[in-house]
Amino acid sequence: MVRMRWTTLSRCLTLACVFLAAAGSAQTASSSFKVGAGKRDITPKEPVPMWGYGARHDALSTGVLDPLLATALVLEAGTNKLAIVGLDLGRAPAEKSLQKVRERIRADAGIQHSFIAGSHTHHGPVLELTNEEGKGKGKFDAALRYYQELEDAIVASVLDANRKLAPAKMAAGSVQLDGFNRNRHTKIEPKPVDRELAVLRFDDSSGKPVALVVNFAAHPTMLPASTLKFSSDYIGSMRSAVEKELMAATIFMQGAAGDLSVNPGENKGPEAFGQALAREVIKLASGLSCKEIFEPRLEVREKRFQFAARTDLSNPLIRVFYANAFFPELVPNYADEYAEGVRPRLTVGLLNGEIALVGVSGEFFCQHSIRLKERARLKPVFFFGYGNGYHQYFPTIEAAAEGGYGADNAVAPAAVGAGEEIMNAALLWLYEMRGKLSAPPK
Repeated sequence: MVRMRWTTLSRCLTLACVFLAAAGSAQTASSSFKVGAGKRDITPKEPVPMWGYGARHDALSTGVLDPLLATALVLEAGTNKLAIVGLDLGRAPAEKSLQKVRERIRADAGIQHSFIAGSHTHHGPVLELTNEEGKGKGKFDAALRYYQELEDAIVASVLDANRKLAPAKMAAGSVQLDGFNRNRHTKIEPKPVDRELAVLRFDDSSGKPVALVVNFAAHPTMLPASTLKFSSDYIGSMRSAVEKELMAATIFMQGAAGDLSVNPGENKGPEAFGQALAREVIKLASGLSCKEIFEPRLEVREKRFQFAARTDLSNPLIRVFYANAFFPELVPNYADEYAEGVRPRLTVGLLNGEIALVGVSGEFFCQHSIRLKERARLKPVFFFGYGNGYHQYFPTIEAAAEGGYGADNAVAPAAVGAGEEIMNAALLWLYEMRGKLSAPPK
């Protein structure tokens, strides 16, 4: 009789221990999914050449319409950390600056992976100049001083986000928006348009929104080229309205906008359009229900490709053409970038086995993102353009055959078909990360 009671008690204690261990394991797993957000002003303090319109040549900025910001999100999934940084700039920082930033956040915060991308505003500073004679030194020293300030500010925004890491819940969703963007390139019907607005929402443990990642594709070119003042265009207006309503840090990541522009309709000007887009973001985000992530997983892969250039910047006549189209100090810096061909970067992340993050270092035409989303069989797929470098336009093969701005070799230097090759690599990685395909032997 005593033996039976002792056996029963022993079993109960064992079950209790198993339950407590499981509960502890779940709690530990849950707390290993963390998110933090940070922000810094990255507006140049001195007049510098402006990025986005060749007709400006080397005209210096004359002021500020609204501040340019670096908004950062740091995500910790188990032992891996990822930074997603949205910049109110025309492009990502130049290669040397990019690598300095990445090295610093890796050393100071253990952040192994990052998407650092420009919103593609055409009212930000030129980022390609370097501290060498004929390439910026002596004539544009203010721009060179700014690059160090920019690196410091991006790092500060990321480290601020890292310090704020706290247990988080997550949800993702997307919606198709009619009438917000249009294809500005092709004359062939039907014109492809990626209308997807995608949102990643992160809540704290109490259910309060902490941060949003907003992904949409449309050129921020609503202000005239003649305006020589810094502005985030419609993105700043959108971000301010969302943050005011939801009290959550909002990181905007531009999509595959190479051939897509804003379709303002009744929403004339960046302020009105930004607020209209914000209403759609708020509606989508408010309808998402964040869930705890008990077994967070993050895998990230990255590769630099190498393609033959369609433009020979070693040719003196071609260099004169570009010097007249832009300004002389810019051209040798591009020549250095493309000395070994065009070397775009692809970064692909898979979060929790179901959310795809695909980043490319250029202006990809929208059919690239549309086809990738269809073929990946994941929803949503976040497509980040203008990030981790900048290698100009990547038209589809059929767009290159049609020709026109964005598809010709003047601004699309990579060999025809480069975009398709990069997208195929992204697709293979996403299937390999999910265990549906085996990676080839190294």
